[in-house]
Amino acid sequence: MWCEAVRWREHGELGARRFETAARARRTASLALSNRKEFTTPHNGAINSLQVDLTERRYLLSGASDGSAAIFDVQNATEYEAGFIAKHRSILLVDKQHENGHKFVVSMAVWYPVDTGLFVTASFDQYVKVWDTNSTQLVMDFKMPGKVYSAAMSPIATTHMLIATGSADVQVHLCDIASGAFTHTLSSHRDGIMSLEWSTSSEWILMSGGCDGAIRFWDIRRAGCFLVLDQSRSQLGRRPPFLEGTSDKIWFVSHISDPLNSLQPSSSSKIYSAQQRTGKSKKQSHKLHKSQIPGHGHIQQRLHPGLSSSQNCATAHYGAVTGLRTTTDGMYLLSSGSDSRLRLWDIDSGCNTLVNFEAMRLQTSKPLQLAVTEDPSLVFIPCMASIKAYNLWSGMTFQTFRGHYEPVNCCYCSAQEQELYTGSNDMQILVWSPSTPAFTEMPLQEDDGKRQTDFVVDDDNWSD
Repeated sequence: MWCEAVRWREHGELGARRFETAARARRTASLALSNRKEFTTPHNGAINSLQVDLTERRYLLSGASDGSAAIFDVQNATEYEAGFIAKHRSILLVDKQHENGHKFVVSMAVWYPVDTGLFVTASFDQYVKVWDTNSTQLVMDFKMPGKVYSAAMSPIATTHMLIATGSADVQVHLCDIASGAFTHTLSSHRDGIMSLEWSTSSEWILMSGGCDGAIRFWDIRRAGCFLVLDQSRSQLGRRPPFLEGTSDKIWFVSHISDPLNSLQPSSSSKIYSAQQRTGKSKKQSHKLHKSQIPGHGHIQQRLHPGLSSSQNCATAHYGAVTGLRTTTDGMYLLSSGSDSRLRLWDIDSGCNTLVNFEAMRLQTSKPLQLAVTEDPSLVFIPCMASIKAYNLWSGMTFQTFRGHYEPVNCCYCSAQEQELYTGSNDMQILVWSPSTPAFTEMPLQEDDGKRQTDFVVDDDNWSD
């Protein structure tokens, strides 16, 4: 089947984008515990956080329960064992021995999105610290009112440098790296905040998950949350896909499907001609519609930022929200809870999509880090000592990864390396990579009565 796809691509019958998607999906489906790459961790505690930088996609940042944070180079190995097993040792370590190191658990470690010169750590010692990667020195720190469970920075922000922090306190605190001070706080949760996630489509939208079971959406430019997800408010299935291309292409597709439609005047031309016949001007129509705008007539105003009491008390999970992850296109949000449930939300409508993910058993006492493929087609979630991969749209278990000896806390899916990194209470970081390609025979067309055979390496390294 794969050989046929390669042949179709060579003949131009398969587009480059579809071929790339098929290749990535095939490699993701073959993920297995790597036998040629290992991480030698300096941590003496559980691995709580993993993230690869967003600029070079080369450096892996980890945070652990012993109060340390480390950086690994995932592309260049430190040494090789037995000639082919790549050993990756930490190239930077900040632990309790550092004069400004954390005293307790590092719950979250995140990269500064713009470059690899800075990274941020959050800890149970109630501090959020910003570090200079080159000098391994503390740049600034922020004192929080309680244990810090989560910290996040917007991956697409261009006008602000804010760190959103969630702690045992009921407020979300926004810390500004540019000024070194708190900008403001977001208040509505009734218990501690265990998970935070910035929108991948707007730099101003922040999502928070609390121990009160609520998921709240915030526009940081305004006061109060503007949306609270309700698990009882649902829609069936995913949204229909958008048509790709320009308006001309959309017109072409619509008129090819219905040729008679091209002979009829458009709705806008009908309205315009009707206005000309009745003598109505644009100003009159604007005045007519202005009275119907909320706040200018008898129509009720928007509920934001107050919200009604019933909507403000809505819950997304029966228990604490332990993890949040948005898809790369910014259309959907995944949430995990201490009720051992995984839910998929439509961000635009705020509805539960009712995807029934198969049974799982999740940790209830600490935040979990989920991972989603770039497609998005699969979601990876730590399920005690294993990691389960679910089909995002059907909820069926695609694969179960077993290799850790103790509960897994975090996982990160690298689109660049097409690998999965997982961290556990056993103090190990495991690498799950596509299986090693093998030489396979691909028969070609017969030429002059002789059957030819070409040997193709089943990998992404294509020759001209």
